[in-house]
Amino acid sequence: MAALYDREDGAPPAPPPHAAGAVDAYDPNYVPDSVKTFVVHLYRHIRDKNVYEIHQMYEGGFQRLSDRLFRDAPWPSAEAVSPYCDGDHVFLLLYRELWYRHAHARLSPLTAAHRAESWTNYCDLFSVVLHGVVNMQLPNQWLWDMVDEFVYQFQSFCQYRAKLKNKTEDELQQLKQFDKAWNVYGVLNYLQALVEKSMITQILEREKEGLEQFTATDGYDYEGGSNVLKMLGYYSMIGLLRIHCLLGDYHTGLKCLAPIDLNQQGVYTIVIGSHISTIYHYGFANLMMRRYVDAIREFNKILLYILKYKQYHQKSPQYDQILKKNEQMYALLAVCLSLCPQNKLIDENVSTQLKEKYGDKMTKMQRYDDEAYAAYDELFSYACPKFITPSPPVLDQPLTNYNQDAYRLQLKLFLYEVKQQQLLSGIRSYLKLYSTITITKLAQYMEVDEATLRSILMTYKHKMHAVDSDGKIVSSADFDFYIVEDIIHVVESKPTKRHGDYFLRQILKFEEMIGELEKVQLD
Repeated sequence: MAALYDREDGAPPAPPPHAAGAVDAYDPNYVPDSVKTFVVHLYRHIRDKNVYEIHQMYEGGFQRLSDRLFRDAPWPSAEAVSPYCDGDHVFLLLYRELWYRHAHARLSPLTAAHRAESWTNYCDLFSVVLHGVVNMQLPNQWLWDMVDEFVYQFQSFCQYRAKLKNKTEDELQQLKQFDKAWNVYGVLNYLQALVEKSMITQILEREKEGLEQFTATDGYDYEGGSNVLKMLGYYSMIGLLRIHCLLGDYHTGLKCLAPIDLNQQGVYTIVIGSHISTIYHYGFANLMMRRYVDAIREFNKILLYILKYKQYHQKSPQYDQILKKNEQMYALLAVCLSLCPQNKLIDENVSTQLKEKYGDKMTKMQRYDDEAYAAYDELFSYACPKFITPSPPVLDQPLTNYNQDAYRLQLKLFLYEVKQQQLLSGIRSYLKLYSTITITKLAQYMEVDEATLRSILMTYKHKMHAVDSDGKIVSSADFDFYIVEDIIHVVESKPTKRHGDYFLRQILKFEEMIGELEKVQLD
């Protein structure tokens, strides 16, 4: 059997730091028999490139052992399990990745030292992928979780070090000692390096020309190669979108995702967590850039998908996260539709759910008062990402918490935009009632002078247009208007009848009925 990877430079890898336990009674060197069996089998399946069995052990075996033996304790240390995998360096890096992920999920509180050790392990693991020749295939679920966890731990560390108020002297000392851990440039550089080294952008371009099979194979290599670098590069584009959203740089985030065509069935939809994270952050970035139509269209598609298929993920470890993101995206959709009514883009099943969840709040948000403003504030605060301040703190007295500063800034910018939009809600209500109306008459209705009205009309035109990803100015309004000789002419767009959606809904209903009828036992 070949080793899991070969170093291009031939140099032996340096061992990563020892993973210390987080619980006093925990013996890092004790390895239960079930863990020995797990490690032996997982190592063998990875050596054999048996993706199906790796996936079963990763999704099932690891979770079951964690629940049964390590509910509130760490797994055995990598050094302790080393004899059961021939001391394979790459396998132990993968094992440590699972070890620290389990620690972040189950153990509290985690010290800066643990977080720094996890960062070092990711650096070692990604360096092997980037600078070695990797000879293994891993399930897409694991590779997605690897990138997702990498970004999550970066976010978690930024939040941790920003809460200085109640830190002990020892914790502050550790922050000084590990000040290079989870550096924002290091995190971005690793993800960008994975994108570039994998050549995933070129692969996706070649696929459009029919010269590459990537989506059709779900990113796997069926000719004896490895999918690891390629899929890590693919998922890193989504990871970069997420990080830039956390930093408030929405334009760069969408630019990072641009090689993935969301209008086509893509590999990002294979793993439910990847699918939801992609659309959630894509939709949020578009909302903040006033590209409401793009956000509404994608939120509608993913919410309809979750509505139809969430029951199939009930046993998944990600099920709770799926439900949480589902609720957050309904809240973001309510905000988008309140700022830019586009009901013709919404499926009736999603619309029904939306009215049940946020019908009252959407009615409030149509008004121009403090209650409407508070509703926007509440929904944004509930549904937005956990923004971060990437720069390390100044560890001098007095120590304060600044973990909410980035969130407050983004909320302030959003509510400033809402306030501007609310001033325009009256003009929209009047224009929806008329096909033509004079400037003078509309000014009287709105109780403003004609010059102010013209300014409001120009502002409405500006706010209902945005620059799309191709640099073109596009309208997001559901109607348009123009002025000829002081008369406003209103042009309302006619909703296109979507017969295909109707037939698809009927087909699904009949398929369910046929399935029920087939279960009926006739005497």
